[in-house]
Amino acid sequence: MNKMPRANRELIRSINRSLLLNAIKSEGAVSRVGLVHMTGLSPATVTAITGQLIQENMIFEKNTGDSTGGRPPIMLALNPRGGFVIGIKLMEDHAVGALTDLNASILAKDTIELPDHQLESSVEALTTLVALLIKSSGIRKKQLMGVGIGLAGVVDFAHGVVKQNPFFGWKNIMLRDLLKSKMRVPVYIDNDVNTLTLSEKWLEPGLMEDNFIVITIGRGIGMGIVINGQIYRGKGGGAGELGHVMVDPDGPLCDCGKRGCLESLLGDRALVEQARKQIDPNIKNLDDLILKAENNSEAANILARAGKLLGGQIANLVSLFDPKLIIISGEGIRMGEVFFSAVHSTFNQHVMPGLAKDTEIRIDSWGDDIWALGAASLVIAEIFSSPIQKEESDAV
Repeated sequence: MNKMPRANRELIRSINRSLLLNAIKSEGAVSRVGLVHMTGLSPATVTAITGQLIQENMIFEKNTGDSTGGRPPIMLALNPRGGFVIGIKLMEDHAVGALTDLNASILAKDTIELPDHQLESSVEALTTLVALLIKSSGIRKKQLMGVGIGLAGVVDFAHGVVKQNPFFGWKNIMLRDLLKSKMRVPVYIDNDVNTLTLSEKWLEPGLMEDNFIVITIGRGIGMGIVINGQIYRGKGGGAGELGHVMVDPDGPLCDCGKRGCLESLLGDRALVEQARKQIDPNIKNLDDLILKAENNSEAANILARAGKLLGGQIANLVSLFDPKLIIISGEGIRMGEVFFSAVHSTFNQHVMPGLAKDTEIRIDSWGDDIWALGAASLVIAEIFSSPIQKEESDAV
């Protein structure tokens, strides 16, 4: 009888390992017998793989479970301190990072200023930030399982390449490999909205949806897409550039070089510029505009028109993807009731009949910690993803 090729045996073992690790994570605590019933794997396979996971400190045996007669079962649980990850959100002039355990509990966080937009100095700053987080958390570097980095623009996750970044002017930069050689740990990079979307999938215990969209509003307009439980990045990382959907061919010039992009009408800078021209040249930022809108109808109308723009685009997205859930996040959610009332009314007005009823629009929290946790989820997703999921992600 021919033996199974070694590569196939290792793949099957990796798949089984992922299956068991995710079952333990989802259950909180489960016996070996329970894992056999949940996964359909043989008792011998469950015993062998869980034994290895215990040796690696990924799981541990805890208090015995309830007995149904006879010897009480020993329960297995995920060890949140079995490894640690770092997530970093790279912004225009600084980077914010967080070191977390495997349950995404933040153990340390820090921020570092960027001296300029040069690649070499940015890599150095990110490497310094990782060292600061390791030191302040008190962990040993060998316990660090990886670093995830989220940044704006088109990012080829599979190959670790920044194909285009609007803030730094980077094009086709092999950022993952540059950082990996400096940090000497696994590094994963992705579009920042994709990282935020991953955090909803991997770190939000109450989110059970396999088809949802995350939209971020603020300095830019971004989108993350999850279809059948998998994040969709497109052929080279460009999927989800909602901010660069053309809504007015004669509209203002966008940072991307085209005219009339959604971002050029709905982004923070665009709204502030409208307010300066129409209301008060002393309006400095979005917070000034929001404050002005409390007692100025023209300012309120600017926010309402922005809400209508977003509501119309959400209606289009529902017609295209039919998601169960749409999450809106980012700094722009502070635009408040005037804005979101217009979002909902315009969505209901333009969405295809029959699709709105079962679609939930949820307003989520925002902040630098959220972005950093999103980047950390890049590493956590790699730890818990099945090898098949990784191959599918690389192939997209």
